[in-house]
Amino acid sequence: MSDHDPAAPETTTLRAPRSFVRRMILRKGGWIVIAGLTCAALGTTLGVTSAAADPSSSAAAEATSSPAPGPTGGGPVADPSDGGATGIVDATSRTGFTMTTATGVQVTVTVTSATKTVGAPAKAVKEGASVLVLGTVDSATVDATRVVVQRGGDGGAAAVEAAGVIPFQQGTPSPDKSVGRIPDYTEGEGTIINGTTAYKAIQAAQAVVPGGINDRVVQLENGEYEVHNISVNWPHHTFVGKDFKVLGYE
Repeated sequence: MSDHDPAAPETTTLRAPRSFVRRMILRKGGWIVIAGLTCAALGTTLGVTSAAADPSSSAAAEATSSPAPGPTGGGPVADPSDGGATGIVDATSRTGFTMTTATGVQVTVTVTSATKTVGAPAKAVKEGASVLVLGTVDSATVDATRVVVQRGGDGGAAAVEAAGVIPFQQGTPSPDKSVGRIPDYTEGEGTIINGTTAYKAIQAAQAVVPGGINDRVVQLENGEYEVHNISVNWPHHTFVGKDFKVLGYE
């Protein structure tokens, strides 16, 4: 799903624990959800962006790419904001569908007449389809603005295995490790953004480290992005560059 970024290191390094407070934030900052199935991805290394249709190709005028007024800061108390997830559709209904990510997270997706289906007709969103869902995230529910159909995709299963994403397990601590370049970042910094720019950052993050739910995108002072991940034990933060290529994750 993305172009390889030669500038992004592809080695995994162990990092010393940051602080007790931060570890507690990482463990308690997200909503926890559990379940199971398989997913799709095209990248096995850092610097992979989605091969599915670019969300910006939609002709519909939607939320803008400017930072949203209102909530600022990427802390766990942030209001529901734009995010997304990749998974395999389990079942459809009059109001939307349910899907399961590659790490077993069950996601409820609501759709309306304003929801745009990208990459295939809306009828392609059916049981067994691999999709990337973008929209407002509240816990394990996504009010979909866009549904990107990933033809021939596995919902992220290959990328999850390649990245070593750790599914959520009650009582299992999150490891202190990182991959690639990690900026000097403390959770709670930055400005939450919504709209097209947020979708591009999420699409890049989901191509490399799917399996969980991205519940917000934070723009950092240097213009890069932190995509926050919930419902998995690791990674919780994916860092995306200004060119929308993944820099690293932890």
